[in-house]
Amino acid sequence: MSIERSGSIHLGLLLHNHQPVGNFPWVFQQVYEEAYFPMLAALERHPGVRLSLHYTGSLLDWLGEAHPDFLQRIASLVQRQQVEMVSGGYYEPILPSIPDTDKIAQIRRLTTRIEHDFGTKPTGMWIAERVWEPSLPRLIRAADIEWTVLDDIHFKNVGLEDQDLYSYYATEDQSSALKVYATSKTLRYTIPWRPVRETIEALRSLVTPDGKRILVMGDDGEKFGSWPETNTYSWGHNGRSGWVDEFFSALEQNSSWLLTTPLGEYARSHPARGRVYLPTSSYIEMTEWALPPKKSFLFGKLLHQLEHDKQEDILQFMRGGFWRNFMARYPEINTQHKKMLRVHDQVYAAGATTASGTVDLWKAQANDTYWHGLFGGIYMAHVRSAIYHHLIKAENAAAHFLQTQTPWQRYEFTDFDRDTQDELIIESDQQNLYIDPQRGGTIFEWDMRRSTHNLTCVMTRQLEGYHQTLREHEQERRRKALTPPQTTHSESEPASPHTTIRTKEADLDHYLVIDLYRRNCLVDHFLPSGLPLADFASAHFEDLGNFVEQLYATTVEQTETDITVTMARDGQVRRPGALSPLPIQLTKTLFIPTGEEKLIVHYSITNKGQARLQTNFACEWNFNLLGGGGNDQAYYAIPGQHLSNKHFDSTGEVPSVQIFQIGNSWLQQAIQFELSSAATLWRFSIDTITGSEAGFERTHQGSCATLIWPLTLEAAQTWNVEIVCTGSNPAEQEQAKK
Repeated sequence: MSIERSGSIHLGLLLHNHQPVGNFPWVFQQVYEEAYFPMLAALERHPGVRLSLHYTGSLLDWLGEAHPDFLQRIASLVQRQQVEMVSGGYYEPILPSIPDTDKIAQIRRLTTRIEHDFGTKPTGMWIAERVWEPSLPRLIRAADIEWTVLDDIHFKNVGLEDQDLYSYYATEDQSSALKVYATSKTLRYTIPWRPVRETIEALRSLVTPDGKRILVMGDDGEKFGSWPETNTYSWGHNGRSGWVDEFFSALEQNSSWLLTTPLGEYARSHPARGRVYLPTSSYIEMTEWALPPKKSFLFGKLLHQLEHDKQEDILQFMRGGFWRNFMARYPEINTQHKKMLRVHDQVYAAGATTASGTVDLWKAQANDTYWHGLFGGIYMAHVRSAIYHHLIKAENAAAHFLQTQTPWQRYEFTDFDRDTQDELIIESDQQNLYIDPQRGGTIFEWDMRRSTHNLTCVMTRQLEGYHQTLREHEQERRRKALTPPQTTHSESEPASPHTTIRTKEADLDHYLVIDLYRRNCLVDHFLPSGLPLADFASAHFEDLGNFVEQLYATTVEQTETDITVTMARDGQVRRPGALSPLPIQLTKTLFIPTGEEKLIVHYSITNKGQARLQTNFACEWNFNLLGGGGNDQAYYAIPGQHLSNKHFDSTGEVPSVQIFQIGNSWLQQAIQFELSSAATLWRFSIDTITGSEAGFERTHQGSCATLIWPLTLEAAQTWNVEIVCTGSNPAEQEQAKK
């Protein structure tokens, strides 16, 4: 496909390739086979196509171990000046969310890796999720980076238009100038989704006699073969060439006027078009996802309507939420983020910056579970768990670097989550317990230092803006009596995940559940008699008490042998048919022995009223042991009882339980619960309905284990129960049995 044209234009292509820290090895391999390797081979077949490539450090680490020849072949492309390598934060952090020292250090680390592997020093960088704040230029320049790429919406928000973006701009913040390109939304939405000729003709229409213009397309490399329906389309089948080869051939055939130019090369040879100061922003979909769910849905509908009506003059001023508000929307994201900041301080205070603690800290700053939108985010349970794994490893490294005498324990009241109210943090050489007295006296983080696992990194089932989209889609599907998967596009081109609705199973809207409170441990309920497990699991129940997420007065005592935490609340429990509730005093006392993986919880409930109280007391625990998909290594076990399904994501009710165990043999972590008084055990999988590039699906976030005791308390009578939780390595247990 050759199109003659006087004059010329530059095309700057930048492919961003990334896999999250903690993603499954088989996912790395699959995407390598579907997208990364085919793109390398295509570039080797088309030496006339020149572009910029970005691989994150987590992906380079895997490639270096699994496919070192791949890196050598990329280096050959670099040596013949066909490919320009691009730096960035090594583990792809959201730069504004991490301390400045780590911003600079992560960028420099990836730059050094690129110099080592490819023999070239990159001058540009990829900004993770294009999350931009005006203070970044000074820090990016301090990392010796000269240019970067943002979305065109960043520039349009300040009044620029498409015709203003055929070059780069200079920006600064008390520093020398940073060169900033705008990636074209038009190109991102046509490459590879539309026929090649459309892109070539669009570029032809922008040619100028002086040839100074550049049009930029920076986007995910995975969309060429790994995204749904793109593999055969991108790479061909049975001797038929795919979209990429057709596109690359067209670029070569039109090279007399269409110049594929790496962005660093263009920046060195051309001046900036002008100066610009950009607002806080990201790509427009991210700003949509950062809004509260109902506003997010409305914002998305408005965007689509304006796009349909081609109201570009209005669209350019559309801005949704601010990325940092993900930490307000999701307490789990905020906990993860504030834990990262706390560990950062520990690593640097210990002087462990030359030890493995720094690398694990940086791995824990990987962006993938610090937000949520179309592509999984915080709901990716295995990646979320991996972030905590590296945070705990960094903590351990800092403690080791200080050569702290063991065993040790310490506690502090501190405003951990930055909401002006104190949380209680207990740390030791064995475990960490993060307790929130303001919200039910619950444990919202329970780290086991030996297995480097956070037992409680469970995701609460929250309302999402796309849930309404799913409901409408499923209602329409049922109305038309369709069965998934559905396609709403032509068979000649795949559909972009941004514009297409896919579901992995029918009637997913029937599984939507919105939790009434955060999924922590030691959540205290008073439940009505006869409540079915199914209603409790689906959050369709009325709590008769007022203890959930309420204030507990908290005191702490420490001795050489343990820390004792006493949490008490004077509340009320309603009685069915009675006119007034009964006053109840609930006290839960936590004993944390020094030098052991052990937690002892003592409950004391006193009827402070003048009438009899008949109710059911329930103590709820929520755990993440990577038990999704019927994982055989994650389990429930009840000595002396046979469970028809022992998987950690199973559902069931077992009466008269006095001892039970949970664990994951791969994590090398088990917990045994011993109860002083037998209880009914409810267990069920906490499943969310989330969106991804592959479509809507059910995903396991953890398991809820709830202990229920029937209570009959006369006036002034007190009931007590003790729960002893003991951690261990299941492999050692099996060895001991032998």
